[in-house]
Amino acid sequence: MSKVSYYTEAGIKKLREELDQLKSIERPKASQAIADARDKGDLSENAEYDAAKEAQGLLEMRISKLEETLANARVIDESSLDTSKVLVHSNVKIKNQANGMEMKYKLVAESEADLKTGKISVSSPIGKGLLGKKVGEIAEVNVPNGTLKFEILEISRD
Repeated sequence: MSKVSYYTEAGIKKLREELDQLKSIERPKASQAIADARDKGDLSENAEYDAAKEAQGLLEMRISKLEETLANARVIDESSLDTSKVLVHSNVKIKNQANGMEMKYKLVAESEADLKTGKISVSSPIGKGLLGKKVGEIAEVNVPNGTLKFEILEISRD
């Protein structure tokens, strides 16, 4: 059973574009590579053919995964979300209680996560720890090194 994931309009658009690219451009390329390798003779000792078939299998697996993700994707209307607590698509400013360092993150779906741009997955340890917390509360996040404590300083929406 698949779980529902919540995305922004831009996130869904990016997934659809990738799926279209894979289906309309990459799939025909993979088929052509198999046909070219097949034309080279004996398939039992043809490494090119084996590699092309394996690449096609990986491509089909990626297409299937994207189709499943899109089928279970829901677009969030961010304007109707509660800003009093941390939810999916919240921008959160937190302070590490151990070292006083402040950080800003946006909680997003797993496939939209990108730490370089400050987007963390709601299914990550920090994401899970922050969900449902309100400004002023302390989120305790269990990580392999122990427990981190973060104070929620600010919650906002784009």
